[in-house]
Amino acid sequence: MVKVIYLTIVLAPLIAAAIAGLFGRRVGRAGAHSITILGVSVSFLLSLYVLKAIAFDGAPIFNETIYRWGAVGGLSMEIGFLVDQLTVLMMTVVTFVSLAVHIYTIGYMHDDDGYQRFFSYISLFTFAMLMLVMSNNFLQLFFGWEAVGMVSYLLIGFWFKKQTAIFANMKAFLVNRVGDFGFLLGIATLLMFTGSLDYYLVFGEAERLSGETIQILSGTEWSVLSVACICLFVGAMGKSAQVPLHVWLPDSMEGPTPISALIHAATMVTAGIFMVARMSPLFEYSQTALSVVLIVGATTAFFTGLLGIVQQDIKRVVAYSTLSQLGYMTVALGASAYAAGIFHLMTHAFFKALLFLAAGSVIIGLHHEQDIRKMGGLWRHMPITYWTALMGTLALIGFPGFSGFFSKDALIEAVHLSNTPGANYAYWCVLLGVFVTALYSFRMFFVVFHGKERIDPSVREHLKESPAVVTLPLILLAIPSVFIGWFTIGPILFGEFFGSSIFVLQDPGVVEQLGDEFHGPWAFILHAATASAALYLAAAGGLVAWFFYLKRPDLPERFQERFAWCHRVLENKYYFDWFNEKVIAKGVRSTASSLWRVGDEMLIDGIVVNGTARSIGFFSGVLRTLQSGYLYHYAFAMIIGLAILLGWLVVGS
Repeated sequence: MVKVIYLTIVLAPLIAAAIAGLFGRRVGRAGAHSITILGVSVSFLLSLYVLKAIAFDGAPIFNETIYRWGAVGGLSMEIGFLVDQLTVLMMTVVTFVSLAVHIYTIGYMHDDDGYQRFFSYISLFTFAMLMLVMSNNFLQLFFGWEAVGMVSYLLIGFWFKKQTAIFANMKAFLVNRVGDFGFLLGIATLLMFTGSLDYYLVFGEAERLSGETIQILSGTEWSVLSVACICLFVGAMGKSAQVPLHVWLPDSMEGPTPISALIHAATMVTAGIFMVARMSPLFEYSQTALSVVLIVGATTAFFTGLLGIVQQDIKRVVAYSTLSQLGYMTVALGASAYAAGIFHLMTHAFFKALLFLAAGSVIIGLHHEQDIRKMGGLWRHMPITYWTALMGTLALIGFPGFSGFFSKDALIEAVHLSNTPGANYAYWCVLLGVFVTALYSFRMFFVVFHGKERIDPSVREHLKESPAVVTLPLILLAIPSVFIGWFTIGPILFGEFFGSSIFVLQDPGVVEQLGDEFHGPWAFILHAATASAALYLAAAGGLVAWFFYLKRPDLPERFQERFAWCHRVLENKYYFDWFNEKVIAKGVRSTASSLWRVGDEMLIDGIVVNGTARSIGFFSGVLRTLQSGYLYHYAFAMIIGLAILLGWLVVGS
């Protein structure tokens, strides 16, 4: 019965995707969205049931093989599920956000010709993500990993007639291939030294592997576990958009807004965070790997957040906030505060999906206008969108009592207590990032919903609140964005919720140290108000945004002129795209062109193929001259041949 439940959770979205995709014309638009919403609803309700059973009723952890499809020597390749506390939390979050996005899509994509195809894609995406989080072995993990990448490619380039969409999905595909190559190397390293792809068998070898070394370069010994974990993290850097593999995510905004919410809130970009947390028994034995994770995450958290300040596209502002928050989660993983990272992943999924869908509601109301400079004063016309966007913004900046406050503040304090090399740098990055987050979040909020109306008059005449099918998901996501932190901070962060699904070598860990001072949500808020700088930095960021964009809207332009070089650097995104396009991409194209001209045209075609043909032609011509048909020519040739033969015999004797 248990296997049937887990198979149903995974297969329901897949079957729905197949029906909507293959039989879309027969079932129609209503049939496509009905069957996919039904499939995701079944997965969500069953995920809730499993969450209750495992997390609250004490049901045993499920770790079994479902199907063995191959064996090579002693290596078994299997499909199986590992459903523990960490898994079931991810299952619930993924299916809930996916369900909200499915409902929202009915309103957002109602005029699109690819309506059925879109529902098929997002349902297939849900299946791929469930396969990833429920896997109990590296092979299935890699399948889910690549599957979400494949479907994201289809979704980002959904409007495939747009050149920018084609460029964006190709960029996402190529950047993720870099990360996935590292991920595959990490899996291969573990396979080589353990002979297994099963999680538990590999985890059981972690302590032994911590003493093993590998020689990559002659004369240099590397820790096997450090190499494997860093390679695995390179995969996470691609999927979870960490510097320098972050460049694909802002461009992926070319896809429809529901995709932005689905991919960039609770699913694909959090896959890397989940993977590192799942691999905690490996990472804990490599201080080097943890330090790399910590520093990369801190750099992403602060420096990508700065980019959100200069963005004018409403979706790109939210996209850069996603980059920054993913950096926060990664920092927590590097500080061995896995519970804090997953807790922030959960709260972030709700309020970030809310913000993306609220941005989509604004875009619908303004007839697909995305430039915030052409908005303003929308609170009068779109009250539901306004209030839900405000709730999402307050959760994002960490306003006391909102879900983001509990997870972000706990995360910052955990980093402060960490002894991992680079923790001091990481602490200041995430602390200053609080100010930056509040600044760009309220900048967008004030410019879009307050101030002077800058809306096109023709659009202004028809401006109204989005339909119920759009606003309902906003309300559904706003509820956990506000309240879920109150009920979950105790059991998830400081309780025994995760049990053995997360391993921390240090005893007590940084989260446990924080837990010693936890006396309930109200006490947590009071502590933050009296002993934490984060709350005041968030307030300062909000006040600066209010003063700059409502009170004195002329000041941002003055600052832009005064610090033109700084604005130029931020506007060009630290020149990462320039470097990738002008140096890496151009270098690869030049190298390929040279290899083509020298290797293909000159060596293969010129020497091997054409050269061989010309050589045969030359010798054929020489031989043809001997076949003249004149008797005296043949006699002359015979005389010459006899002379050579006699000469050889004389010399030889």
